[in-house]
Amino acid sequence: MTAGAAASGLGLAGERAGKPLLRVVDPGKARIAERVGEGLGVNVHAEVAVPARDRARLERLCRYVCRPPIAQERLVEVAGGNLRYLLKKPWSDGTVALVLEPLDLCTRIAALIPPPRFHMVRYHGVLSSHAKLRPEVVPKPEDKGPKQLALFEHDRTVLAPEPRKKPWAWLLRHVFQLDVVTCVRCGGATRLLEAATTPEAIAKLLAKHGLGPRPPPPRPAPTGQLRLALSTA
Repeated sequence: MTAGAAASGLGLAGERAGKPLLRVVDPGKARIAERVGEGLGVNVHAEVAVPARDRARLERLCRYVCRPPIAQERLVEVAGGNLRYLLKKPWSDGTVALVLEPLDLCTRIAALIPPPRFHMVRYHGVLSSHAKLRPEVVPKPEDKGPKQLALFEHDRTVLAPEPRKKPWAWLLRHVFQLDVVTCVRCGGATRLLEAATTPEAIAKLLAKHGLGPRPPPPRPAPTGQLRLALSTA
């Protein structure tokens, strides 16, 4: 219900519940000649295409998809206690900002959270999971035996992973800025000394180095209402 109302551009709570949102429109910034398809309250932007082998642009697309729901530096409080959200780019009709009530904004953010066990990716037609012709159009994976992702660059020939896969050291450095190939004491190159792949072997290896066989317990979940840090500038 909330997701449908949000997609249709209607207010979800407050005095404007069920009514169209207030918009700040600048006709001079309207965008007309764009590859955008609209239907049933949903629009698809097809102006930008990413080639399959362009990994840098594909990564930027993934980072864009994983961005936070709102940019707080573009959210300000206006007269009457309402909130004005400045859009990054004007809409096709020239809309440059939206005016919402605080409760309406919180409701729209909550509508972005999918329900439990909700499938985020759905396939239709012959690609659906129960289609009779699905085996005819979906290629079968080749059985090349067990595969393992290399830890270091020089482990590629030993473990024989897929050529397109990056080693764990590259992933840790790229995502967490953590360099595991350089020793923090002497500055030399690190090398693999021991490895454990089963729970029993991992417990023995941790006990050998004076560590517990299990990770520390997770922190308790916060209780009570969480405050949403909104800009009041």
